[in-house]
Amino acid sequence: MTHPPGGGITGTTGATGATGTAERRGRPRNAAVDTAVVETVLRLLEEGTTIGDLSMERVARETGVGKATLYRRWAGKEELMLDVLRSLDAADPELPGRSAREDLVLLLEGLRRRGLAKRSSAVLRTVLGQVKAQPRLWKEYHDTVILARRETTVAVIRRGMATGELRADLDARLLSELFVGPMLSRAVFHESEELPEGLAERIVDAVMEGARPRP
Repeated sequence: MTHPPGGGITGTTGATGATGTAERRGRPRNAAVDTAVVETVLRLLEEGTTIGDLSMERVARETGVGKATLYRRWAGKEELMLDVLRSLDAADPELPGRSAREDLVLLLEGLRRRGLAKRSSAVLRTVLGQVKAQPRLWKEYHDTVILARRETTVAVIRRGMATGELRADLDARLLSELFVGPMLSRAVFHESEELPEGLAERIVDAVMEGARPRP
């Protein structure tokens, strides 16, 4: 089975919701088990199993581990699926911090690559499509992943305002939407649109043209 490039956004597939539980019980995490479980879930989804039909019992059986092993890592199916989502997501870029323009280009390039990965990966399209039909799971993903990326973009913009690259009288959050919106529109909402190399630079430069300090 082929999965999209780029590991989880945290660099691991460890559980987020049950790590503290595992630590309290004094059991060291086994990364190989974590990976095997996530790979099993991806295989089941690729074979046509829906998220609604998945159960912790079935995942344990298909992986060949005990249910207690799963529950030491994840409190339930939603926590497990959140890590599955993270395993499909490309790592956030390392931001040099030398200029707002450079960091914004890197952030938008990451969005462009995620869009390309989604288009080329049947399993990624399937998982994301199903997750959106699971309100609690989608909210958790939105609140812990999407909002975190938005805050990163806002922080870059505020730094650009402080250094004089961007006008300080603008709304940083609104400006972040002006930078990110065009890439999201092409990558997510209009998947027939091309995502060519250099698109991130073109978007950033176009928005910065109107957002630079006035003489």
